[in-house]
Amino acid sequence: MNKNQHAIPLISEDTVSHWHDEADVIVVGFGAAGACAAIDARADGANVLVLERASGISGTTTAATGHFYLGGGTRPQLANNIDDSADEMFNYLMANTPDPDEEKIRLYCDQSVAHFNWLVEQGVPFNDGFYKKKHFEQPTDECLIWSGNEKVWPISEQAKAAPRGHKVEKEGSEGGGLVMKHLTSKAESLGVRFQFDAAVKNLVADNNGHIVGVRYTWFKEERYVRAARGVILAAGGFAMNNEMLDEYCPRLANKGVMKQGNPFDDGTGIRLGESAGGIALHMDGALITSPFYPPEDLLFGIMVNNRGERFINEDSYHARTANACLQQADGEVYLIVDNTIFERPELQMQELIDGWETVAEMEAGLQLPEGSLQKTLADYNEAATRGEDPAFHKYPDWIKPLNNGPYAAFQCSLGKSIYVGFTLGGLKTSANGQVLTEAGKAVAGLYAAGACASNIAQDGKGYSSGTCIGEATFFGRRAGRHAAAAISQERTSLD
Repeated sequence: MNKNQHAIPLISEDTVSHWHDEADVIVVGFGAAGACAAIDARADGANVLVLERASGISGTTTAATGHFYLGGGTRPQLANNIDDSADEMFNYLMANTPDPDEEKIRLYCDQSVAHFNWLVEQGVPFNDGFYKKKHFEQPTDECLIWSGNEKVWPISEQAKAAPRGHKVEKEGSEGGGLVMKHLTSKAESLGVRFQFDAAVKNLVADNNGHIVGVRYTWFKEERYVRAARGVILAAGGFAMNNEMLDEYCPRLANKGVMKQGNPFDDGTGIRLGESAGGIALHMDGALITSPFYPPEDLLFGIMVNNRGERFINEDSYHARTANACLQQADGEVYLIVDNTIFERPELQMQELIDGWETVAEMEAGLQLPEGSLQKTLADYNEAATRGEDPAFHKYPDWIKPLNNGPYAAFQCSLGKSIYVGFTLGGLKTSANGQVLTEAGKAVAGLYAAGACASNIAQDGKGYSSGTCIGEATFFGRRAGRHAAAAISQERTSLD
């Protein structure tokens, strides 16, 4: 696909004959990033207008579980005697990020406790509970969870482990909607203005390239709105744009992966930023996952490829495991268990293939090379009797021999089990959310945050639950404050 084939044109201010409205700061999209940008911009005295494409508050955040990756000594951490620091959180995120922006990660970690406190001040509820079991998302309303690779080798050797997943106080997997309910209420109480059913089509720039407004459609009506200080793009990722997925993120484009997001995650925010000279980074990055736990006992199992070989420490965060699965030949992967630990996965994303009395029979049934699985299990069991895993360093809590037949295999292969995912690439931005050109220069008057910006989360291998909403809210706030403080150029009065 030609990268310029679907480019969005930039409109010159000289061609705008009539401005229908004006605001100091225009926020395009109202998910977690847009909400926090609007709140802090308004709190700093800016007149803020939100242009939301949906007919009400929706977006991807509302469908999320509601985790924030925060640490360094938050209230829930202290209540549970968790010893954590901004430095150790920094070491962890630096170790997990393929192309880390040290300035952004340092700010995020140093100000993590303050950001948690700010969320509480906005009404977002967190209790001090601690869910200690291994789960892809806790089913209770408890706050703290081990939501990443903190205990997983080799990351565990690079940063002191601590639980940093902070889930909003709500049972089950619908906490994101509760987050948005409180952020929306706060924005409304501050006087943030909203225009729903507003599809932003273009940015408007003056002769110096400064972004001064937007063009949007409201049903069949075309409107122009001037931004005296800045436009903040918070319009989501591109998981629902098949052409962009084919171009940038073919792994996620695969038909075997279910795409997560809302219908408007079509890359418009990224394309708008590119129209003004911004560039996009890490566009091949995606969180793709297929969690086989809970139940926890399945973590005692081993994963093998079509050569009958292990390739990952099975106690890894589910996105790290899935990333490793997708790198295997033909995406063929099996979870091997014995009678002692056999249970069916809670999410039923992996089907039971069959059971066999012996490892040799299982090896033949899976059509693996003769002797391969037998050797893999023999080597694993020999070390496991000592509570060790020299090959992949699985955490000792999840090591024990698999030698009690019969044996079973679960199908974990791409296309034969359920994988889900969403995009992580987006516009290059400064620590204040300013959209940057390839040369690193800020596009005057233009900001981006949330899923249409690239900040910390870059791929599934290093992802931790809560990173996206955490960084979206944190850098959304920074973009809002910076835009509100921008020196407004002299403008003529509204037509």
